[in-house]
Amino acid sequence: MLSFLRLDWLGSQAKLLWTSKFHHGDGESLGFAHRDELSRTYGQNQEPSRGSPSTSSLEEGNEETLSSPPNSTYPKITTWEAGWNVTNAIQGIFVLGLPYALLQSGYLGLLLLVLAAVICNYTGKTLVSCLYEDDEEGRPMRVRNTYEDIANACCKRLCPLLGGRVVNAAQVVELMMTCILYLVVSTNLMGHCLAFLPLPPAACSVLTLLTLVPCMLIRDMRVVSRLSLLCSLAQFLVTFIVMAYCLRQAQRWSWRTTVLPVNFEKFLVSVGVIIFSYTSQIFLPTLEGSMVDKGDFSDMMSWTHCLACVLKTTFSVLAFLTWGEDTKEVITDNLPSSLCMVVNLCLLAKALLSYPLPFYAAAEVLQSCVLRLEAAPVGVETGTLILRACLLLVTFLMALYMPHFSLLMGLTGSVTGAAMTFILPSLFHLQLKWTTMSSRLKALDLVILTLGSLCSLSGVVCSIKGLVQAVRG
Repeated sequence: MLSFLRLDWLGSQAKLLWTSKFHHGDGESLGFAHRDELSRTYGQNQEPSRGSPSTSSLEEGNEETLSSPPNSTYPKITTWEAGWNVTNAIQGIFVLGLPYALLQSGYLGLLLLVLAAVICNYTGKTLVSCLYEDDEEGRPMRVRNTYEDIANACCKRLCPLLGGRVVNAAQVVELMMTCILYLVVSTNLMGHCLAFLPLPPAACSVLTLLTLVPCMLIRDMRVVSRLSLLCSLAQFLVTFIVMAYCLRQAQRWSWRTTVLPVNFEKFLVSVGVIIFSYTSQIFLPTLEGSMVDKGDFSDMMSWTHCLACVLKTTFSVLAFLTWGEDTKEVITDNLPSSLCMVVNLCLLAKALLSYPLPFYAAAEVLQSCVLRLEAAPVGVETGTLILRACLLLVTFLMALYMPHFSLLMGLTGSVTGAAMTFILPSLFHLQLKWTTMSSRLKALDLVILTLGSLCSLSGVVCSIKGLVQAVRG
């Protein structure tokens, strides 16, 4: 159930679309797009914009007032709306699995929650700084629009399209893993909600699959985006219900009886889990491009990550103090039955309504970037329908045969989470900005790159080892 994860990120993708709804609701501007951040609508046909923040200003937090391209037609969002997107991306359902990650990682997990927030905040800013180049007069100019554009710019001498393909591949893997985790979550919750019926897990899985079949016919994400906002609010409500319950149990807390031994292998899996909970980099270039005041981007990143760090740490500590070594993978399973049913129903609705977002996005990326299929002007054409059916079936089968939440989450975080959040932003920043960077920033990027590589490699090994052991017995 730790899979509850990325309602955050996909919720934020919904939100990124939904913020388009905050303006007028033009159907064209709200469709998921094909590339990198799932919403290339924001950056398409965009002229390079002047007056944008320089690399150093984004890194150090000294922003300037930015002007948008005069002929820009893509939707604009306020700083608060952008902050909501990022908050939703890093503060979703996944937070319900953090107390278990804390149990597995020991006291180091608390340090990791803070360190991950600091690093992800920094790499998010450096990634966006890679969208800009100085013109002849030394003024920053936005010359790139997406994560894919940055990757292609870094690889243009070696292979012009290699970087974009790597980013697209990582995106598809992350989206598919998100779909799988939503299915795992939904199946589990379905079983809990229908506990009065003697249904085996496989039957709950099939029931969940049938519920999601209409996703294959989606052509307009507006309705789903609106529902996603309600789902996100429901998730925050569930989070605060759990915190309120924990506070009422304060008389049971005792640090003296709380021992958090560190198991190295479980700790490495937890590293992937925690990193994954802060992942938002993949859509930040598009988000920054859609902001009315781009100069506020750095401050917005700082306060959203600070808020997320405080809430996640507080939530994890409260939950662990309340249940200790009995802490379960998804903390709502620890709640008394009177609360558990209501919370599970809310989370089931949230998980089911969130599945279409990564599903639709993965199908669009595969359709446009891999298979090069043309979208049908009306309805859903046969090729697209077959692709979506195959995608739904693949995610269903993987969720059915690999229902190990924390291990799947750790594996995904170690592979795509560490790559998209730690490794690639640092690597791209070093390559594109090497001549203008200070020695301190170069050293910092190299440290993050090394750290991300080590965490990714060790996390993958431990997660795969754990999955093999879990499947065998």
